[in-house]
Amino acid sequence: MDATPDTPANRLDRRKARTRAALIDAACRILESPRGTDASISEITELADVGLGSFYNHFAGKAELFDAAIATTLDTYGRLFDSATEGLTDPAEVFAAGVRMTLRLNRSHAQVARTMAGVGMSYLDRDDGLAPRALRDLDAARACGRFDIDDLSAALACTAGSLLGCLHLVTRDPDLDTDRIADELAANLLRMFGLSKADAQEVAHRPLRTPTPERS
Repeated sequence: MDATPDTPANRLDRRKARTRAALIDAACRILESPRGTDASISEITELADVGLGSFYNHFAGKAELFDAAIATTLDTYGRLFDSATEGLTDPAEVFAAGVRMTLRLNRSHAQVARTMAGVGMSYLDRDDGLAPRALRDLDAARACGRFDIDDLSAALACTAGSLLGCLHLVTRDPDLDTDRIADELAANLLRMFGLSKADAQEVAHRPLRTPTPERS
């Protein structure tokens, strides 16, 4: 098959893609900093090493950029979760691990967690990132008889709502024990979906693998 010709239009598309990616990467880094969403557009473009005018060729404003940055972060963490749960044979454990790791974003990506808690369901109920993985894990646990679920959409909504509520708690009070709350949340959800109290507690307190960050 012939390679795609390197035309001026193709080169322009690559430059646009690089600029957009640089802006999103800068926004991701800013979200992990104390400045967070208070950073100005000029600060973002300076960090991205792009012209201020280029910003508006890709995003209508900061809100749209930060939405894209959080979606990118959640998708990245989703893939890390997949890697960290690879080889687990109990689908209930896979689901619980996803819940526990997600709430722990409060420690690894505190600004992202605060933004998610403040904005609400839109970051957990979307077609990329964490929501489709949670739905996948719920379905797998139901299919093998580990979970008793009649409506997967309702189960996903319960999971997302509970996660947001707990994110709100741990982001508002830094003295709270995020690990303990994450594990208890997972246990409560497991019980909601049909596991006994003893089984849910055992599954929710199994050793949790630490996701390995992807190399850039």
